[in-house]
Amino acid sequence: MDKKLLELLKHDARLSFVELGSRVGLSEAAVRRRVKRLQETGIIKRFTIDIEVGQAASALTLIAVAPSVPTSDVSAKIKDLPAVHRVYEITGQYDIAALITGTNIAEVNASIDMIRRSEGVATTNTIIILREIT
Repeated sequence: MDKKLLELLKHDARLSFVELGSRVGLSEAAVRRRVKRLQETGIIKRFTIDIEVGQAASALTLIAVAPSVPTSDVSAKIKDLPAVHRVYEITGQYDIAALITGTNIAEVNASIDMIRRSEGVATTNTIIILREIT
């Protein structure tokens, strides 16, 4: 049941508890309790919106961390930089992947430069996203 609620909320986080309940066969109160529990356990971290921004730009920056610095320290610093939308710790040649979004390529580039100058960052490889397939 929680999986159905999460799928509905991922598609439209503005759905009311009444509407969610009608779609999954639960009462408004039951949906409210389940959503509250999902928030308290950290499964739902936040409710947000995606904004279409005309000439927006996005990039995926892969980051290799210096062996002497904990990856989690670098991830924590990077997540708070402007235009950094998501940060993932990954396996393989790189240690971190950061999704960067901005209103234009200059904003994205400025964020990438800040990442490159961050303590503990050894190397980066950036991939500009041309379009999103939805």
